[in-house]
Amino acid sequence: MAAALTERSCLELSAVARSPPRRLQEVFFSPPGTAPLPAGRYGDSAGGFCYQESAQLAAVTRNRFVRWTTSGDSVELVEESLDVNLLNNAVRLCIRGCPFLPGGVHFCELQSHLVILLITGQTVHRLFLPHPARTYRAELITESPVQSVFTDFGKIDFRDPSSYCTIPNVPGLAPNSVASAAWLSSEGEALFALPSASGGIFVLKLPPHDAPGTVSVVELKQSSVMQRLLTGWMPTAIRGDCGPSDLPVSLSVHCLEHDAFLFALCQDHKLRMWSYKDQMCLMVADLLEFMPVSKDLRLAAGTGHRLRLAFSQSLGLYLGVYMHAPKRGQFCVFQLVSTESSRYSLDHISSLFSSQETLVDFALTSSEIWALWHNEENQTVVKYINFEQNMAGQWNQVFVQPLPEEEVTVRHDQDPRETYLEYLFMPGRFTNAAIQKALQIFSQGTERHMDLTWDELKKEVTLAVESEFQGSVTEYECSPEEFWQLQVEFWSKFYACCLQYQEAISRPLALLLNPYTSMVCLLKKGSLSFLMPCPLVDHLYLLSNEHLLTEDDAAIFDGSFIPDLEMSRDVVCLVQCLRLMGESISMEMAFSMEMACSRLQPPEKAAEQILEDLIANDTENVLEEIHSKLQEIRNPVHAIGVLIREMDYEMETDMERAPHLSLQLNLSQLYGSGMARGVLCWGVCKIATIRFLICRDLLILQQLLLRLGDPMVLGGGQLFQSQQDLLHRTSPLLLSYYLIRWASQCLASDVPVDTLESNLQHLSVLELADTTAVTPHKLVSSPQTIVELFFQEVARKHIISRLFLQPNTSLAETSLNWPHLVTAIVADFLPLLWPSNPGFLFPECLMGSCQYTQLQEYIRLLQPWCHVNMGSCCFMLGRCHLVMGEGHKALDCFRQAASEVGREEFLDRLIQPEEGEMVSTPRLQYYNKVLRLLDMVGLPELVIQLATLAIMESADDWRSQATLRTCIFKHHLDLGHNNEAYVALTQNPDPSRQLDCLRQLVVVLCERSQLQDLVTFPYINLHNEVVGIIESHARAVDLMNHNYYELLYAFHIYRHNYRKAGTVMFEYGMRLGREVRTLRGLQKQGNCFLAALNCLRLIRPEYAWIVQPAPGAVYERPGASPKRSHDGEYAAVPTSHQIEILELEDLEKECVLARIRLTLVQHDLSTAAVAGNSSPEETVALLIRAGLFDTAITLCQTFKLSLTPVFEGLTFKCIQLQLGGEAAQAEAWEWLAANQLSALVTTKECSATDEAWRLLSSYLERYPAQNSLYHCCVINKLLAHGIPLPNWLINSYKKVDAAELLRLYLNYNLLEEAVELVLEYVDAVLGKGHRYFGMELPLSATAPMVWLPYTAIDQLLQALQGSTTNHNVVLYQKLNDKMEAYQQKVNVVTRDNLYRRN
Repeated sequence: MAAALTERSCLELSAVARSPPRRLQEVFFSPPGTAPLPAGRYGDSAGGFCYQESAQLAAVTRNRFVRWTTSGDSVELVEESLDVNLLNNAVRLCIRGCPFLPGGVHFCELQSHLVILLITGQTVHRLFLPHPARTYRAELITESPVQSVFTDFGKIDFRDPSSYCTIPNVPGLAPNSVASAAWLSSEGEALFALPSASGGIFVLKLPPHDAPGTVSVVELKQSSVMQRLLTGWMPTAIRGDCGPSDLPVSLSVHCLEHDAFLFALCQDHKLRMWSYKDQMCLMVADLLEFMPVSKDLRLAAGTGHRLRLAFSQSLGLYLGVYMHAPKRGQFCVFQLVSTESSRYSLDHISSLFSSQETLVDFALTSSEIWALWHNEENQTVVKYINFEQNMAGQWNQVFVQPLPEEEVTVRHDQDPRETYLEYLFMPGRFTNAAIQKALQIFSQGTERHMDLTWDELKKEVTLAVESEFQGSVTEYECSPEEFWQLQVEFWSKFYACCLQYQEAISRPLALLLNPYTSMVCLLKKGSLSFLMPCPLVDHLYLLSNEHLLTEDDAAIFDGSFIPDLEMSRDVVCLVQCLRLMGESISMEMAFSMEMACSRLQPPEKAAEQILEDLIANDTENVLEEIHSKLQEIRNPVHAIGVLIREMDYEMETDMERAPHLSLQLNLSQLYGSGMARGVLCWGVCKIATIRFLICRDLLILQQLLLRLGDPMVLGGGQLFQSQQDLLHRTSPLLLSYYLIRWASQCLASDVPVDTLESNLQHLSVLELADTTAVTPHKLVSSPQTIVELFFQEVARKHIISRLFLQPNTSLAETSLNWPHLVTAIVADFLPLLWPSNPGFLFPECLMGSCQYTQLQEYIRLLQPWCHVNMGSCCFMLGRCHLVMGEGHKALDCFRQAASEVGREEFLDRLIQPEEGEMVSTPRLQYYNKVLRLLDMVGLPELVIQLATLAIMESADDWRSQATLRTCIFKHHLDLGHNNEAYVALTQNPDPSRQLDCLRQLVVVLCERSQLQDLVTFPYINLHNEVVGIIESHARAVDLMNHNYYELLYAFHIYRHNYRKAGTVMFEYGMRLGREVRTLRGLQKQGNCFLAALNCLRLIRPEYAWIVQPAPGAVYERPGASPKRSHDGEYAAVPTSHQIEILELEDLEKECVLARIRLTLVQHDLSTAAVAGNSSPEETVALLIRAGLFDTAITLCQTFKLSLTPVFEGLTFKCIQLQLGGEAAQAEAWEWLAANQLSALVTTKECSATDEAWRLLSSYLERYPAQNSLYHCCVINKLLAHGIPLPNWLINSYKKVDAAELLRLYLNYNLLEEAVELVLEYVDAVLGKGHRYFGMELPLSATAPMVWLPYTAIDQLLQALQGSTTNHNVVLYQKLNDKMEAYQQKVNVVTRDNLYRRN
């Protein structure tokens, strides 16, 4: 396996867990027949396993591995993935009373299963788990999370005899060796190699799990025959030479197709190689031959030796041996060589020396050794070396993650609580588990703090420390200094607890080296970390001077950014100067630079001040040493420029936006897990932190160069300006890395769902919701930083597509290499975060994820010095202010951003026109988008201000002017600024939009009842349009809920157009009668007619008329749908209207009719439905039915109608009363009271019937008619109903028309009454009671002539003569006699009259 990056140091990237500790599946097993051993018999250990296809891009197990940790009788197994978040991926197995051997966990990968072989102090176990390839297919893993291989761990039957075995007492396990090895044979047998108590090795074999068999043990002893140990166990012959010192201290196995080579590094410093199949010791090598040997070393037992194997298909098997000696150690690398006669030997490749004190673990590849030590200060040291290429034996350093500072410096102007909380919860310093453990101990175990989120943990820590602090303060009063000091004391106490547990959790236990991807991990008690090749600039800066001096410059810079050897030496000297500068800077000086960056002060000034302080406090002559180093640099300006170029990620053009990875299913999840995200983003943070220090020291060094002004150093005066330019290039570089470091440590906020939905609406208005930079539907989990959020949502897709979706990349042939990939990903990630690049993905992602507070701070740190994307930053800041409720600040930002429209990629995407949208200038399109956004948020004042500003930009575009004027009008109207809305309306250059606005103005002001404004506006050149709008609305809406007619009336009255006002009110009244047939409608109708009447009375008589549309006419309304006939065809539109002219007299009649209708409905509400639009004749009938006879007579007189219906109706009422009962009598009083009864003095109580007859009698007297028409109709009505005529009526009619009364009697066959009438009539003519028949004088020769109705009398005689009843015969005789007597009298009078004349 080739080295990832030769001769380069590495950085440790810790995936510091900010989430609560994962929940483990816990499984307990107590093997029968075992006695408990002490739990602390063996130390803690760790290790890991990598799937064979973990480097294959298309594999299910890509980037997946298992790590384990043993502690006492428990083993914790965790499956990790860099691609997907695994569910149920952690288990803890506790085999009670059986502590695990260090390194006693072995994994074997089969095609269908993952087999775990466990070795404890008393038992061995074999566990089968389904292989992930059986559970998932690679092309189906498109979404995270997926199930882990440990999901069904709890279903394993640990009591199955085939899955475990107790280690036999004979030969027994060696008490002073923890070596072990385990493997699976090709037949499926599980084999465990263990140190024997009697020296040597014994191998315990479990038969295949799916085949019957017995457990067997073979022991490697001095004898050549395997003795029977237990009944039923098979003896096996062994050949070999073993002595009492052959106890193995380290065991390793190399499996062949049908055999296994077992390598044992024994305490006698010899390496023995066994063939398990042949049961022969194939080789014995004395390793002391390869190292400097002292007599003490040869006599001492080699208990600290270690053995590791590495196999390469091309190079064969390598053996790495660590030979431990007091205060020193040596690594020997061998290659196994075989001869034709199957004899084996070791080919010595390399010997490497180390002075480290305690080796914890080491790993071997075919070209490298990675080693983990604890030094004398008990600190972790990790190094690696390429033993093939590095002939000098120089180890490469791994810069491990340092522990947090032992003490936190709190200045007197700082709050201790805030300072400690900020330091404790700064991402990358303390894990959630360490703080929770410290909190539990600090609280003295009173509460169990489990599964707390990052924010909850912060609150609990604050409460715990504050409660402890408050409980210790016994005095009621203390000075601020004492209070501050007590706070520091308690917070430092809690901080010390956190530091203690963080140190315990962070201690590495082992190295995990993935031979397939070249990934190297440090396995710790509570976590793991990854190693990343250090970029060259950082490598040079971090490397100590003694290492740097021994480096071969040509080797360091071979193939790097500096091809020139001389220049490379200049750069090395320059970096040495920077290191000296950085080591001389105190904490206060470093803090001053941090504060300068945070407070937006020029870094050059801060660097100059730091240099002043360094000069003032240079007691160790560091500056002189730096000056002498500078003398060695041939061209310092050029060297500084080279260093700046290497650290600068600014690009001229924007990176292409990433294609969707959904089509490439095997890429869609690559490095998409939370662990990969945390590791890669922490790598960015580490590099940004280192580069910030480099740039800081470089700034100070440049200030020193300028201060020295040495021509020998600067290269002459002409380069002084170049140095100034470099100074101004270094400052933005420093600020860029400061900003990236800040973002890498800034936590993202948890976003409520309603905020996400609101943000999505805003983005949809801006048409940004579907861009690759924004996924607003996803909720942000609290512990991740904003850089991690950006990587998860946006950057990962860009980087992966850039790395793998290149034209010449074959995905099927691609094999993952962690060192190359992590270097490439970080190198591609930094340009995406680089502030001065034209790409704007990072702020856009923050906006889409609702990280408004973080985005504001990001832009605050960026704006003073970065002149790229200034307009986009202003727009983003405006969005933040908008969400925070600071609308006026947002408007200022939007205004500032407008000047950059058309120059920046983000703003260009923002103003892309919609399909079918009118294209205007870019700035107007920008204003249009912002106006929509402000409109959605509901800030009409700001919309008006921005639209007013936009109008100035659209002087030559009348369409845009019309749109903006309409917008201004709308929002002025919404705010109730009626005058301003009217002004905006009148200034609109588009007549159609102007008419729309006018229509809206009318409707809105009517709804708000702000009619005064609506009426008083001048409406210059818009008068007819206003009238038309109000008329169309008046005729189209409900009359009772809207007052458009009254508005139009007021509109005309205000302008003294009384005839139009009268027309409006008359039309209103007519429609009320037709459409609103209620009491209220009739009341309004009456008022309308009165108003119309008043209007006509205010104008001259010759103009006092109005036009009334004829019945059946249709009002023309704008926008009305065309009418169709019954067969579906369009009906013909009438070409003209039939009109009527109404004068003042006609209006007065309508007023009377309306008043009478109202009276009718007030008396009887049930008539409202028919009375509203009834004609005068219909109204009379309704009045008669309601008993309102006086009103009916008034209406008849007004419209010159006959009173006959009135008399007939009253007569019928009288008949009903006469025939009705008491209920009818009681009801009659109501309508009788509504008529004016003539006063009558009576001494007896009158009934309703009497009053009705009296009313009828009074009407007959009051309203005489020609030919006694009304008497006739009354009598006719009575006789038709068979009611006897009242005497008063008969007497009354006698005076008026006795002959007609006789005819009525005959018509109704009332012969007796007719006879009596004739007899009385004849007597009256003859002089007896003539006044009762209305005669002034009776029959005489001197009086005027009188007459009798002879025809009627003849008809009566004829009727009596034809009757056969005796009574009629008597009547006939009586009448006949009377007529004969009358004839005689007439003859006498006639003669007398003739005589007198003659």
